[in-house]
Amino acid sequence: MSTERENRMRKVIFVLLLVFVFILSALQTAATHAQDAPRPDGVSITIYNQGTALIRDRRTIELQVGTNVINFTDVAATIDPTSVSFNSLTDPTGTVVLEQNFVFDLVNSSALLNRYLDETIEVTLDDGTVITGQLLSGRNGEIILRDAEQQVIVIGMDSVRNIEFPDLPNGLITRPTLRWIIESANGGAQQVEITYLAGGMNWTADYTLLLNTDNTALDLNGWITLTNTSGAAYTDAQVKLVAGDVNRVAVEEARFADGDVAEMAGAAPAEQVQQREFFEYQLYEIERAVTIGDNETKQVEFVSGANIPATTFYVYDSSYPYYNYGYAITDQYYGQTGVTNVGSWLEFTTAEDGGLGADLPAGRVRVYQEDIDGAALLIGENSIDHTPEGEQVQFYLGNAFDLVGERVQTSFQLISRNVLQESYEIRLRNRKDDQAVEIRVPEYLFRWTNWQILNANQPYTQLDANTIEFRVMVEPGGETVISYTVQYSIPG
Repeated sequence: MSTERENRMRKVIFVLLLVFVFILSALQTAATHAQDAPRPDGVSITIYNQGTALIRDRRTIELQVGTNVINFTDVAATIDPTSVSFNSLTDPTGTVVLEQNFVFDLVNSSALLNRYLDETIEVTLDDGTVITGQLLSGRNGEIILRDAEQQVIVIGMDSVRNIEFPDLPNGLITRPTLRWIIESANGGAQQVEITYLAGGMNWTADYTLLLNTDNTALDLNGWITLTNTSGAAYTDAQVKLVAGDVNRVAVEEARFADGDVAEMAGAAPAEQVQQREFFEYQLYEIERAVTIGDNETKQVEFVSGANIPATTFYVYDSSYPYYNYGYAITDQYYGQTGVTNVGSWLEFTTAEDGGLGADLPAGRVRVYQEDIDGAALLIGENSIDHTPEGEQVQFYLGNAFDLVGERVQTSFQLISRNVLQESYEIRLRNRKDDQAVEIRVPEYLFRWTNWQILNANQPYTQLDANTIEFRVMVEPGGETVISYTVQYSIPG
């Protein structure tokens, strides 16, 4: 009796051993381990002012020996799938990526309707009517059902209050997901790093300038403005910004725009934003962790200067620019613009001896000036290009209310087939009460490249091959007249 009992016991133990060996073998050689929520270890974002960003995301995952399926959620919806890179920092040689996928078939009404074709759904109309039937189509703004009586019913989407589906179809997800199939030689926790390029992230520089009341100096504050519409939020991220025109290869019908890689070591934490050169560009690193929410705009100050010497000047620009059409312009009335406005301009330097000593990335500039009651009023707004330290910054503020220009062609003579002469008279009037002003008057010699000034009643400077400039003072309540004659030599 005991022998029979012992035999049965041996069989049970043998079966249990077989099961154990089978499970162990499956885990070690052909296990598929899916993990949907790796632990975040930190994220670094490098943003370009061309609407793109490089995301570097580190997370800790649990891997088993063999084949693993790893899902990374909370990635940007604007990701460029071709730019994704996966690396194991813990076991780079023993962790091999077999396949990577970007899954973006997100749940929405159109996706559900497409997945439930030929299935039964329930539609509730605005008036409370409930219609149940087989879904034949859910495209072009309408739902087509076949009910139990085999009648076909067409329902406009604008009259639908609610649609009920039995469950969530396979394949649809609630968030964009990066999915890898990974072969791991070792089990346990591993820190991995993924990098990818994404659109929908941008940064710009915004500058606030306070011009003193006598227009001789200004205070400058520059702000980094971050905008995130990538479809993902980033918590406690290390943020770097690249200023400059990075060349990118334009891919036809690319799904998303993207950026380029820029990684540098950290530096002095005393500044809120630290600037340094990176290749041919300028790199700005925010010296603290930043949380950037989805659909959020955030500002951080990055440059400031006080009592920077500045100059305002006026420009009457009313002539027509030169365009090389390959032939001379002999039409008498060509290039008469009728412009009477005199523009107001502001100029300062980014040099250190000018009080600033900083590079200025491209961005928008707003200029204010205090009124007699101390209130700062906007006097002009414009944009500037990337400006390195030591360069002049010039931009147009608006038209001067009290200054008027008038430009009239006083003579036009085609002296011969190859010689043309014309004269202009430019009148500049100053209606200010007590302020004399200097007005710059560029004149573009637009008819042909071979020209000669025969006479001029005011001194001028030649700026380039087809431009001269007069600079004249106009007294308050007064008028200054510029007149000159130019002769063009036209090829036969």
